[in-house]
Amino acid sequence: MFSKEEKKSSEELSQTSNIIGKETVLEGSIESAGNIRVEGKVYGNAKAKAKFVMGSDAYVDGNVVARSGEVAGNIRGNIEISELLILKPTAVINGDILTNQLVVEPGATFNGGCKMGHLAKDIVISLPQSRASEKIVKRA
Repeated sequence: MFSKEEKKSSEELSQTSNIIGKETVLEGSIESAGNIRVEGKVYGNAKAKAKFVMGSDAYVDGNVVARSGEVAGNIRGNIEISELLILKPTAVINGDILTNQLVVEPGATFNGGCKMGHLAKDIVISLPQSRASEKIVKRA
């Protein structure tokens, strides 16, 4: 029914990377079965099944959920990381952090609550269904 090229295993999807470039502004949420790297601005939530990375000039106005994270930019929202979260010296966080492990490098700013050591949960990504699986209804 589907060719081998159309079927991607979850392992292949977790290896994909999505980059929001330096001069890019995204208004809306982004979800990925792989990695997300933000160098620009995101006005919405970001959810990655793998790693979330922010550059030093990046900005996110929304919540961030990922398996692991490395933040050097500015986040205005809550962060939920299942494994390890690293806050780089240029990071500015205005929101709560929920993570298993936290590394705060000298210079990082964090304004909010923090809860550590929580159990890692599976991150659910709502992937769109392919057009081939949609039912076509003809009108008379």
